[in-house]
Amino acid sequence: MMKTEPIRNPAHVQALLAHYKHQGQYRNYLLITMGIHTALRISDILNLRCKDVYDFKTRTVYNTVTLIEKKTGKSKSIALHQKVIDALKLHFPEAVSGAPLFCNEQTSKPISRVQAYRIIDEAARAARLPYKVSCHSLRKTFGYHAWKNGAQPALLMEIYNHSSYNITKRYLGITQDDQNAVYRSLTIS
Repeated sequence: MMKTEPIRNPAHVQALLAHYKHQGQYRNYLLITMGIHTALRISDILNLRCKDVYDFKTRTVYNTVTLIEKKTGKSKSIALHQKVIDALKLHFPEAVSGAPLFCNEQTSKPISRVQAYRIIDEAARAARLPYKVSCHSLRKTFGYHAWKNGAQPALLMEIYNHSSYNITKRYLGITQDDQNAVYRSLTIS
């Protein structure tokens, strides 16, 4: 099994996101945007229904999404980043209330994990990323960039619903370069 890594370079993240947005393939753009900005597992993303994120009466996107995590069975509420909200607005002209958010057009069921991987892999190849990217890379990308922007590892552990700090440390994908930057930047006196 391939070990997945976060996408560390912000330019690579932008290139990955741009692939489907520029093509007008908003479902696929939303998939990648949600993966990077929510830290949800792909199984939880694929289980979302349109009604979970969109109020069809008022024609507005919710600011938060609440779900039961498939793996843990725990309830989770997530404040949606503005980029996710904007991606949802692009996707919603096609949405139907009870339909899966990431609908397979032939079956009217959610797309499969395999199809989600293909979508992400195609965007990574088009963006010419120099490494393999998987569905789980999106979840790890969230943590890595949150950590680089000052989020405390204990808070990330809670967001990820991890049982140990060691698991969270692996998710963050901390490299020797990251460690060296801390050594070089510390000012004590």
